[in-house]
Amino acid sequence: MQKLLKHKYWWAVLLVLFLAVVYLSSGLHFRADLTAEKRYSLSNATKSLLEKVDDVVTVHVYLTGDLPADYRKLSIATRDLLEEFNALSTNLVRFSFEKPGEGIQNDTAVAILYDSLARMGAVYERSDVISDQKEKATSHFIWPSALVTYKDRRPIAVDLRSSRKVYKQYNVVTDDPQEDIEATRNAAEALLEYKFANAIDKLTRKTVPTVAYVVGNGEPVDRTVNDLGESLRSEYKLAVFDLKKGYPDASMIDAMVIVKPTQPFTDEDKLKLDQYVMNGGKLIWFVDKLHAELDSLMRKQAEYTAFDRGLNLDDILFRYGVRVNGDLVQDLNCAKIPVVIGRNPDGSPTMQRVPWPYYPFLSAHGDNPISRNLDRVLPIFPSSIDTVKAPGIKKTILLATDSSSRQLASPAIVSLNSVKNDADLRTFNKSYLPVVVLLEGKFTSLFANRVGQTLLDSIQKASGKPFLPKAIKEGKQIVVSDADLVTNVVSSSQGPLPMGELPLEGYRFANREFFLNCVDYLASNNNLFESRNKEVILRLLDKRKLEDQRTLWQFLNIALPVLLVILAGIIVQWRRKRKYGTHPAA
Repeated sequence: MQKLLKHKYWWAVLLVLFLAVVYLSSGLHFRADLTAEKRYSLSNATKSLLEKVDDVVTVHVYLTGDLPADYRKLSIATRDLLEEFNALSTNLVRFSFEKPGEGIQNDTAVAILYDSLARMGAVYERSDVISDQKEKATSHFIWPSALVTYKDRRPIAVDLRSSRKVYKQYNVVTDDPQEDIEATRNAAEALLEYKFANAIDKLTRKTVPTVAYVVGNGEPVDRTVNDLGESLRSEYKLAVFDLKKGYPDASMIDAMVIVKPTQPFTDEDKLKLDQYVMNGGKLIWFVDKLHAELDSLMRKQAEYTAFDRGLNLDDILFRYGVRVNGDLVQDLNCAKIPVVIGRNPDGSPTMQRVPWPYYPFLSAHGDNPISRNLDRVLPIFPSSIDTVKAPGIKKTILLATDSSSRQLASPAIVSLNSVKNDADLRTFNKSYLPVVVLLEGKFTSLFANRVGQTLLDSIQKASGKPFLPKAIKEGKQIVVSDADLVTNVVSSSQGPLPMGELPLEGYRFANREFFLNCVDYLASNNNLFESRNKEVILRLLDKRKLEDQRTLWQFLNIALPVLLVILAGIIVQWRRKRKYGTHPAA
């Protein structure tokens, strides 16, 4: 080093070395994630997806501008994530933060822009800010959305908010739930990677999975499945398969959805479904074991008995690993329905929304990628599900009731006033009754060792494939003991409502998100669901302790540093004076 410094052009050598280091470092990307939950680490599936991006993906983020603290934090987390996406895709995932309508003076043009964004799926909220100086409230829009574009394909809107609302602790009988805003935004941060990766995957994928809606056993084909059809059509190739007219081919249909059958399944129907599963097909069952409808109750204005539909599916579901019980599940943590409680002076009915335990809230109580970080899901007259022994099949409970549940065994009486006194309240003593179960593994055929050679020959002739007594590969099924979880109400004034929304409720539950997650988990093979398992731990200060010790912490953070600087200055001056000051002669 000393020889280098003595050289005539030592500075030029150092400059070249410095430029070489800068150039080499610009091609390297390294970041150490020191957080306990690996908050800033992407899943392997996401990394693989970004490495395969072959053209520019542009992300327009609209969550910017003058934002509340919780949304500002979400905006920063979005920027950090997209910077990581950009680096891993070698600058092919490009993003910009822009406020819709900023710089446009024409109100009509702004309204047209807002309407255009809303039709593409972007969401917005109105925020009212009270100014201390002007003493008046001003209103502006917050757009917690992003738009992902790729080539000339239709953009995909990403809702940056979480579809899961986190609530503070409350008594389900006496209290109204209050949202924990900080925890809700935290859940949104945990889902950012999955949402953006899923949008990029759907835009860049080469093949689109085919999902079939099964008919032939009284399944609805009217406007009550309008939202289901529109949701599937926008993300998959949607087909309708008549079970009475042929054998479903697992090589052509990635997943099949059975929704609210009302007519019994014959052995031939079950054989077709069974062989579809054995050949690698995936099924989602939305089955109502009992006939229980709110319309029937309202028409009779009295109690009625919910009866078994007799669908003849018990044996095939039992072989696959579950049993849908002939009961109705209730929970005190439930939705409300409007009920006539009297008459006004003008003769019009007086309505009141009352809790309806037959509509219990469902949520995930375990660690699974499908329902994790989802808001509550709303069923209508669900039954409970038991898991039974099925060799080689893994069972995962996706959704269950809350901690104040009970079961009404068949014949179950449906009544407007099913909770009459304290004694009835004490019967809600069960917790987390399963309503949705995921089955994974190599399924065994219901018809193994039960069919003769003649029937085997006819099966091969009709389907073009030999009968399989056991699945050729790992399969997946989801069994839901409530079909109305994915149907929608048809309003006389508004038309078909979104699934998971009740008339006069003014709130949409996460039924659609859960349904699409189920289909995506079964039909897609991108493994992006790994990123749904990410958890961002919320480390909050104890607000009560902070308030009690406010003066102490203000002193430690403001006054103490100033006092330490002054004390250090006094000590330095004292030492200087002692060292360099004049001393009287001896």
